[in-house]
Amino acid sequence: MRKQIVAFGEVMMRLQVPGYELLAQANALQYSFSGTGVNVASAITKLGHEGYLVTKLPNNPLGDAAVAFLQRLGINRNYITRGGKYLGLYFLENGFGQRSSRVTYTNRLESSFNTASYIDYDLDLIAKQADVIHFCGITLAMTDDVRETMKMLAKKVKENGGLVCFDCNYRPSLWDGGYSKAKPHYEEMLALADIVMMNEKDAMYVLGMETEGTSRETQLKDLIPKVAKQYNIQTIAGTHRAINSDNSHSLRGYIYTNGEFHFSENTSFSVYDRIGAGDAYTSGILHGVLTEFSPEKTVQFAQTAGMLACTIVGDTPMSTEAEILSAMAGTIDDIKR
Repeated sequence: MRKQIVAFGEVMMRLQVPGYELLAQANALQYSFSGTGVNVASAITKLGHEGYLVTKLPNNPLGDAAVAFLQRLGINRNYITRGGKYLGLYFLENGFGQRSSRVTYTNRLESSFNTASYIDYDLDLIAKQADVIHFCGITLAMTDDVRETMKMLAKKVKENGGLVCFDCNYRPSLWDGGYSKAKPHYEEMLALADIVMMNEKDAMYVLGMETEGTSRETQLKDLIPKVAKQYNIQTIAGTHRAINSDNSHSLRGYIYTNGEFHFSENTSFSVYDRIGAGDAYTSGILHGVLTEFSPEKTVQFAQTAGMLACTIVGDTPMSTEAEILSAMAGTIDDIKR
C-alpha cells in the first residue's frame, strides 16, 4: 500500500568538481540540487510511495530551476512554498584513496529555507496527511526558527497518528557550540521519534553516554538498547562503513527493533559517488518497516539500497525496489535488454 512520506529539509545547490580534482585545481563545476530531504523524498518515490518535501525556495529563476529538478525526481510540490532570494550552496571535492571527500558549505543561513518560520507552512494540513515525517540533524543544526518548526511539525504528526523518523546526522561544522549545544535539541527530537537513524558514536558524543565496550560492535550493542529505552523509540537503525586500501568501501547495516539486533552482510563494493548513500539506507529502512518486511530483510534491503546509491552519480538515490531485490539476490547483469 502506497504511503505518504514527507521530508522536512533544505534544498541546496551542489557544485561538484569534476573527477578527483581539488577546488584549487579545477576551472569548471557541475551543478545539481540536493539535500537530505530531497534524497529521502525522491528515493521513497522510486520504492512505490508518495514522496513530499516541506521546504521554502527563493522566488526567482534559481528557485524555478530547483522546482523543475524536484519535479523530474517525482517529488510532490504541494508543501513547497516560495519566497526570499537565496539558496544554500555546497561544493563537493571527491576523495580518493586515503584522501577523504570534502564538502564546503556557503550561504546557508541566508537561504529562503533557513530564514523561514513555521507560519510559512500549513503544518496542520501536512500533519493530517503524512504517514511518515522525516527530519535530520543537519536541519536541526540550522536556526532557532527552523528547530521550532521541526519540533512543532513532529508533535502534530504524532498527534495525528503518523510516524516520526529522525536521522541524527551530526555535522561538527554546522554546530557553533559543538555537542553541548546540540544535545538538548537532539534529546527533544529523539523523544518525539518512532524511527531513529544513528550509531554508537552519536550515543557517545552527542548524547554523552558511556560504555565499557572497546570495539564498535560491542559499543553499539551496549548503547543502542539504552537509547531505545530512555527515549521510547520503536526502531533504531544505522551503518558501519569502512574504506579499504583499494579505494572500495565496506558497509554493514543494523536494525534494533522489538529488543533485538539484526545485521546485514558486510559487503565491499566500488564507489562512484558516495554522497546520498546514507539517505538511501534510511529510505530502505522506512520502506521495509512500512511494507512489513521482516527485520532481517529490512536491514539487508536498506544496506543494498545504500550500496547501489554509491554506483549512481549525484546525491539522489534512484534504485527501484525490483533493482534492490535483484542486487540482494546477487544478480548482476552485463546489459539489461
